[in-house]
Amino acid sequence: MPLSERQLAAFADKHAVQIPYDTSPRHLAGPGDARHVTHGLAAAGWNAVSDPLSAEIILASPDLRHRLQFDPQSRTSAWWRLRAEPVGTEPGWYAEFGELVPAEVLAAFTDALIAPPPQQPTPWQQVTSAGWHHEPDGARSPDSMCHIELRPLSEFHDRSSWHIETREPGHGEFPGPRIWHAYLDEHTPAHLVSAFLTALTDRSPLQRGMFERTGHHSAVQEPSPLRPQQVVDAHATRIMHLRAQARSARRQQTKPATIPAHASTAQPAARR
Repeated sequence: MPLSERQLAAFADKHAVQIPYDTSPRHLAGPGDARHVTHGLAAAGWNAVSDPLSAEIILASPDLRHRLQFDPQSRTSAWWRLRAEPVGTEPGWYAEFGELVPAEVLAAFTDALIAPPPQQPTPWQQVTSAGWHHEPDGARSPDSMCHIELRPLSEFHDRSSWHIETREPGHGEFPGPRIWHAYLDEHTPAHLVSAFLTALTDRSPLQRGMFERTGHHSAVQEPSPLRPQQVVDAHATRIMHLRAQARSARRQQTKPATIPAHASTAQPAARR
């Protein structure tokens, strides 16, 4: 079923009475509202194929190639799983995200799946420009709590998978307990990786309610200059934009090929 006005109203009812606090850095902001992800996909025509009375949500893309699973009762640390089936010469791929991955950061990933951005900078370009420390095997956040690593599958393969982890501060060489993780396999499209890392390393804060869960006690929260209604309006504007992008993409797919005009074979008129 498409995203309904009732569902958008439920989002608005929650956030219109919740005073927003600017929360940073993003990797410690906490999960936020999962509807940033699910509303965006539903607006683009993804359908729920899960049991409506289950806590688990499964959304499938209109072409059935992509499938997102959100399972808050998962027995593993991966609450979000996104799979793409192989099509023609394009390989399938898989990505997963932990419970405390900020929904807005994950939404950047799924938004790019709906409508690829016109420019696709290399992932490292965005990370280093945001002030993260580039290391031989990846990058780390200024507070050293979030690490991005590109790991080769093996010495016999030239492709690598992405591993992102946020951990509590450790002691010496021993890392602290893991807060959340993300894994993007070696076939995950580069523009999706770039979208995720760009959103993750963005210096601008995320909005959280006063008593909403954050990823760690060291997250900094300050009263936001945004009014609650502005948070609601921003969500509605994004949903409208995604709907328009999805409609445009569908029109392009169904648009018949233009038949080139045949060159005229008429002879030029005789000169008088």
